Amino acid sequence: MSDLIAGIDLGTTNSEIAAFTGGQVRVLGPGDTRMLPSCVGFSATGELLVGEAARNQQALYPERTVRSIKRQMGSEEKVRVGSKDFLPQEISALILRELAEWAHRALGERPQRAVITVPAYFSDAQRNATREAGALAGLEVVRILNEPTAASLAYGYGDGSRHTVLIYDLGGGTFDVSVVTVEGDITEVLASHGNNHLGGDDFDDLLAERLAAEFEKQHGVDVREGHPAAKARLWWAAEEAKKKLSFEPYAKIREEALVTRLFRPLHLEVEISRDEYEAMIRPLVESTLDSVSKALQDSGKKPGDMDAILLVGGSTRTPLVSSLLMETTGLEPRQDVHPDLAVALGAGVMASRLAGRAVDRVLVDVSPYSFGVSYLGERGGFPYSHCYNPIIRRNTPLPLTRTEPYMTSHPYQTEVDVHVYQGDDEDALKNILVGDFRIEGLTSMEDANEILCRMRLDLDGILEVAAVEKRTGKSKHIRIANALREKSAEEIAAGRERIRELYETRGEMLDDAWETTEDLEEDVVDAGARVIEMPARAGAAAAISEGETEIESLLERSRRLLAKMHPEDREEAIDLHEKIETAMASGDRAALQEATGALKELLFFVEGGN
Repeated sequence: MSDLIAGIDLGTTNSEIAAFTGGQVRVLGPGDTRMLPSCVGFSATGELLVGEAARNQQALYPERTVRSIKRQMGSEEKVRVGSKDFLPQEISALILRELAEWAHRALGERPQRAVITVPAYFSDAQRNATREAGALAGLEVVRILNEPTAASLAYGYGDGSRHTVLIYDLGGGTFDVSVVTVEGDITEVLASHGNNHLGGDDFDDLLAERLAAEFEKQHGVDVREGHPAAKARLWWAAEEAKKKLSFEPYAKIREEALVTRLFRPLHLEVEISRDEYEAMIRPLVESTLDSVSKALQDSGKKPGDMDAILLVGGSTRTPLVSSLLMETTGLEPRQDVHPDLAVALGAGVMASRLAGRAVDRVLVDVSPYSFGVSYLGERGGFPYSHCYNPIIRRNTPLPLTRTEPYMTSHPYQTEVDVHVYQGDDEDALKNILVGDFRIEGLTSMEDANEILCRMRLDLDGILEVAAVEKRTGKSKHIRIANALREKSAEEIAAGRERIRELYETRGEMLDDAWETTEDLEEDVVDAGARVIEMPARAGAAAAISEGETEIESLLERSRRLLAKMHPEDREEAIDLHEKIETAMASGDRAALQEATGALKELLFFVEGGN
C-alpha cells in the first residue's frame, strides 16, 4: 500500500486537503484559494455539482442545493436535494471524493487513507458519521483529529515541550474557542465553547441587508421580495466587500442592471467604510468574547497562563477580531499561518507523521519586520509629528497588502512628505527609515483631505508603497527592494543620522516638553505642515516614477490584470487605456492626468483583494 496519507479539513463552509509533497506539507487544489466550498447540488438537467458550481446556484435554486451539511452530521434525518434524499454523511462523502480527486490531479496518485478533522465538541455519533463519510468516499480514516489540535500542529506546537494555547476559530458558519495543552504527541482540550450558528456568513447577511436597504432607498425597489437573482447578486457582492474590508478602509460596490423596471436598468453604486462595517458586526464579534471568557473559566486558566492565542478561520482576518481579543486578553493574537488553511495544514502534519515523515510544523513565509509611516499624533499631551503605528505587522504571512487612511494635518495642505519605517516602536525616530517621498498637487480644501496609504510586500522582500488622494485618485508610488534584508549597524546609524539632520534642519523635532501646543501648531503650519495625521487608524505611503516611464508601467500593470477583472471593470480599464494613449499622442496634459488618475484608482481597488 502507498504511504500517502492525506489530511482533510471537512469544513462547514469550505473544505481542504493537504499532503506531504516537495519536502513539505502543502494544501492541494486548483486556483489560488485551494478551498472547496462545502456545497453539493444538482443542475436542472440532473448533473451532480460539487463545490463552486453548487455554491453558485445555491441562492437561486436552494431546493436543488445543500450547504453547511456539517451541522447535521450525526443525525439520521435525511436532506432532500432536488428529487433525491441523502443522509448527511452521504453529502459529506461527495465532498470528500472531490477533494480526493484534487489530490489525485496534484500528485498523480489518489489517496486511500486520510486524517479528517472535526470540532472538539463533536459527539461520538458525529465522529462516527465522519468516519462513515470517509468510507463512503473510498478513504480509510486512520485518525479523527480535533480541529484545535490540528491548528496547534500547524503553528508548530508539537515540538515536545509543553504549551498552553487558546485557539479562536471563526469560520464561515461556525465559531468555537478551545483552551488546549500540547506536550509531545499529546494534545488535551481543557475546555471548549462556541456557537454552531455564528460565522462569516452572518457578516455577509448584515452587509447584504445594508446593500438591499440602500438600493431600496435609491430606487424604491425591495430586491428581498420577488427578485431572487438580484438578491443573490447582492449577497455575493457583500461577501466580496467583506473580504476587501479586511485589508482596505473602503469597499466600492457596483452592481449594474440589478433590476429592470419599465425597461430601464437600475444600478447600485455605494461605498462602505470599514468603520461602518465593523459597527454592524461588532455585537456578533463581542458575543464570541463571552465564549472566550467561558472557556478560560472552565479550563481554570487566565489569559496570562496562555503561551499564545492562535487565530483560525477566514473570518478572523477582520481587524476587529484581533483588536477586541487584544483588549480582552492583553495578548496579541497570532495569525502567521493562513487562517483558512491552518486546520488542513495541521491535519497534513499529523497525516505525514503517521506515514513516517518527520514534520514539525508547516513552512510559511512571514514578514520578520513591521513596516509603517510616521504621522502627526499626540505624545505626552503634545502634538508630535513622528508618531508611528505599523501597517504591516511582523509575522504576517507573505505576500500581503494592507491599506489604511490618513488625513492631512492642516487646511489647504497641497503636499505631504511620507517617511516609511521598519520597526515596532511608537516613536518613528527609534525605528529604521527605509524610504521617503513627497506627494504634491493635492486638492486645496478647508477640511482635512483623506489620503489612502497602501503597502504591499511580496515573497522576494520587495516593498511597494503607494499614497492615493481618495477624492481624486491622484497617487505616488515607491518601490523598496530588499526590504526584508537585515540592516547592518552602519546602515542603521547612517539612517538615524539622516533623520536627525533632516528634522533638526526643519525645526520639527519635539525634544523640549516646555514648548506649548499653540507654539508647536504654529511652527508646523509655518514649516508647510507636510505631514499626515492618523484618523481612527494608521496607513502607509510613498512614491515615485515620473513621466512616460511611469505611464507605460501603469498601462502594463493594468493589462496584466485585465483577465482577473470584473467585466465592468475590464471595460472601464480598456476605455482608460485608449484615453491615455490618445492624450499622450495629442499632448493633452489635462486629459492625460485625468485618465491616469482614474486608472490608478481603478487598479487600486481591483488589486485590493490580491
